[in-house]
Amino acid sequence: MVTNVATALIGMGDMWIVGQLGDAPTQGAVDVGAKLFAALFTVMNFLKTGTTGLVAQAGTRQGSQAQAEVLLKGLAVGLTIAAALLLLKPVLLPLLLDALGADARVRTAAVIYADIRYWSAPAVMANFALVGFLVGRRQMRTVLAIEVAYNLLNVALGLWLALGLDWGIAGIGWSSFIAEFAKLAVTAALILRIAGGDLGAALRMRSGITWRALGPFLAVNRDLFLRTVVLMVAIAALTRLGAERGPVVLAANGIVYQIFILSALLLDGFENAAQVLNGERAGAEDREGFRAYVGAILWRCFGLACLVAVAFALFGTAITDSFAATPEVAAEARRLWPWIVALPLAGFAGFVLDGVFVGASWTRALLLSMAGAVAGYGVLLWLTWPLGNHGLWLSFCVFLVLRAVLQLAMMPRLLRRSFA
Repeated sequence: MVTNVATALIGMGDMWIVGQLGDAPTQGAVDVGAKLFAALFTVMNFLKTGTTGLVAQAGTRQGSQAQAEVLLKGLAVGLTIAAALLLLKPVLLPLLLDALGADARVRTAAVIYADIRYWSAPAVMANFALVGFLVGRRQMRTVLAIEVAYNLLNVALGLWLALGLDWGIAGIGWSSFIAEFAKLAVTAALILRIAGGDLGAALRMRSGITWRALGPFLAVNRDLFLRTVVLMVAIAALTRLGAERGPVVLAANGIVYQIFILSALLLDGFENAAQVLNGERAGAEDREGFRAYVGAILWRCFGLACLVAVAFALFGTAITDSFAATPEVAAEARRLWPWIVALPLAGFAGFVLDGVFVGASWTRALLLSMAGAVAGYGVLLWLTWPLGNHGLWLSFCVFLVLRAVLQLAMMPRLLRRSFA
């Protein structure tokens, strides 16, 4: 299935490769690095989700040239953000590493990994907009092929550079960097082939790249950006509190989190479907069709979440053992097996409703629901601290459920306002 968590999935491949090096602090360093880029790059994922929803709406309202204008806006904003990130690198990278709270040995290795991967920022930002455009135009199989090839290339390069050439953690950073730019080259070539004429016409018009024309695009993406910042705070808290319990717990939590990303990879296809299908129904002002898609997608996603949970129940410990760098890390990850099973069931509704809200451009409500869920999550982290590492994962699962509950509570009012 198509996913919007490819940046985080790269971290999953990196975690598996570093597990073969047999060193818990180094594995903890890659987990810190993966969370750092979840905070730094995935927080910019609003470029993908915002582009998807606006492209889907433009397709039913104005046509293919309007969709191309949305893509150009996304690229303009994304490359501007990338330039700012590169200029701020000397300040931003140390601050993020400090915020994640790694000890000295973990931090030293994390700096090596992060310093290399950071330079992929221009490709990451451009890819968000390009993939969002393809998803908004229902090019799901194309995106699937790109994402599979991208992640396979990352793993193959990581094995060769980190293990074959003995570059260690630096090889893992370089594999992610190369894979990101390869993805950019392939995706850009495909879009030029299927929409080159529309893009050329949009560029000649030039009206879509003015500050005034960018206003609606930036308004939607502002709320999505802030919503993702709030989400990254929740994920950073999980890492920080795990790091306080030592490198073994940090590495084990990193494995469980990457398995959560695997479940998101499987379930987020329904989020993408909701973005496109509900975006089209919102553009056509079809309230009944909109509500029908919400119910149908939720039930289908629930069915797959149950299957994923059963698979994790049967094979979860084998998966964690294959990632673990040491027996101690493997033992700690095995203790967390119940949460591995619970995560897809806790998260499925939130994934779908994120897509519904983005497709309908209910981005302010999406931000408020996320803020409310994170506030509850913070209280739970404090209440469950005596439970140790199990308390962390209990709080995270409840956070995922609370997010969906708040979205469902907001939906009747949003439907009345949007389809009056």
